Amino acid sequence: MSILMVTGMEEAKTCAAALAAQLEMEVEVAENRRAAVALLRKREFAVMVVDETMTRCDPAAADAVWEQAGLAIPLQINFALCSAERMAREIRAALQRRRREQALAHRAAAAALESGLMSTVSGLLLHAQLALKGEVPAAVAARLRVVAELAGDLRQQLSACS
Repeated sequence: MSILMVTGMEEAKTCAAALAAQLEMEVEVAENRRAAVALLRKREFAVMVVDETMTRCDPAAADAVWEQAGLAIPLQINFALCSAERMAREIRAALQRRRREQALAHRAAAAALESGLMSTVSGLLLHAQLALKGEVPAAVAARLRVVAELAGDLRQQLSACS
């Protein structure tokens, strides 16, 4: 994971080095929109920090950078007023929010998958039991019993995992 800083400030390299040391992440600096877009096309970044001055002075350039951000967390910070320590706190907070959101999304996806699987297994079990109660040839009934047993076992295992 790395960070992209987009700023024309002269002290950007010093700030990037301080951020890299504090966050233990690679920090790359782009001095303008064109350099930022080129870097964003080459690789993914975890966070993209854009100097607020750039967004005020050239909104079209800022929009072009935001559009190319991909999955990078976008942060807009006034580099002239903000210390490297504060930037590090902002970046840590953004990364923590992203981790929480991803964990919640994973849990929601797992719950939806489990729910869908449980309803499928329940439907399979119900159909097999209904078919067994009707008149079916012995060979078919034997296969349906096996399917019903497997569906029942799977349902129990899924319930135990919940």
